[in-house]
Amino acid sequence: MSRRSDATPPVDAALSWPQEPPFHFSHDMGEFDAAQAALMPLYRVNRDFATFDAAYYGVMTQPVQAAYEARSHWVNQNHALFLRNAAPGHPRDVELDMSRAAVANLLGASTQEIALAGGGTEALYALIANYALLQPGDAVIYADVDYDEMQFACDYLEKSRGARIVRFSLPEPHTEANILAAYDKILKETPRAKLLLLTHLSNRNGLVPPVRAIVDMARARGVDTILDSAQAVGHLPFTVEDSGADFIGFSLHKWLAAPLGTGGIYIRKNRLQDISPWLGNRIHGPEDIRARIPTGTVDFAARLTVPRAIEVHEAIGGAAKYQHLLRLRNYWIDRVRDIRGLEMLLPDEPDRHGAVAGFRLPGMKGPDDAKKAAALFLGKYKLLIVAKAGLASGPVLRVTPALFNSSAELDRLVSAIQTERGLFS
Repeated sequence: MSRRSDATPPVDAALSWPQEPPFHFSHDMGEFDAAQAALMPLYRVNRDFATFDAAYYGVMTQPVQAAYEARSHWVNQNHALFLRNAAPGHPRDVELDMSRAAVANLLGASTQEIALAGGGTEALYALIANYALLQPGDAVIYADVDYDEMQFACDYLEKSRGARIVRFSLPEPHTEANILAAYDKILKETPRAKLLLLTHLSNRNGLVPPVRAIVDMARARGVDTILDSAQAVGHLPFTVEDSGADFIGFSLHKWLAAPLGTGGIYIRKNRLQDISPWLGNRIHGPEDIRARIPTGTVDFAARLTVPRAIEVHEAIGGAAKYQHLLRLRNYWIDRVRDIRGLEMLLPDEPDRHGAVAGFRLPGMKGPDDAKKAAALFLGKYKLLIVAKAGLASGPVLRVTPALFNSSAELDRLVSAIQTERGLFS
């Protein structure tokens, strides 16, 4: 007769709500080396590789990861009691509204203008596909710097709503004057334009356009803007009023470094009815922004951890964090910019970039070259950089340093670029 294994872990006797101590960060972020020394211990990451792909996933700090693990444990032990809004003292919707409120405070919005989503892509699909004011024959505009899937969402409006898709490419160099002239031209040439997709920070080459000026330019012509801030929240210091946009979709697991699968939408309160509920969603009423997002079962622990991620972000300081990211970017670029034939994608105009940057090795041409170079950097040098296609001028190699990267890791990148500068020439 077999006995029940004594290795079965017992259920916690006290299912107490996880409480995190306040996060304090009093280090000097003004000096580059001191900031690195203070930031790197916040992370536990694989250092066998130098990973420059923060534009994909920002990586939780250890305090955020601990909070996520504690909340995952709590949700699991309270299972359906929590999911059914019945956990004593901690109803599901009340707790999730605290996460919404924390995001709203970060962005200068009201809680009623924020809904949580499963990431930036889901958030922006919800805004684009459900934009209610589009009539057959109206034009939807997007540029080559915009994210692939958001372009696909716009293309869907052609098939589903009879929209006319207008695609254009931003001229290089991407100076502010060239960008504004390009948007002004495409808006003038598209009299039936109704919707403009605008990317706050391009995941292809790192471009930060003059967002407010473009939003105002479009609005003056009766064109609504959906702002893709997936790469901006937690990266660029801004508020919804700074942007001027009525509709914004964003990620929280990138630069804010919340758990994977977190993001959200912002809809200005007086514009809510211009985004239809998600596929006729009636779980929430039409006056509730949460009706604009899928309402299936999600990783509740991840969403409950969002306030902790915001707390850590704000303790470090949004402006100080941004300046450190710029220093990381400039550190490696300043050391390779004089390589003959190396092409950096963005001019050094103030406010036109964040930490994301793209470059081309001398003689690098098509997407196969970009993939070959990325594979070489990974296999030979243990450096993760990313081959990105989609720009009219051709593919690039994208480098995105994170707060956990060091100048020593960037030195390895610089050395690899110098060594492989003749790969295609």
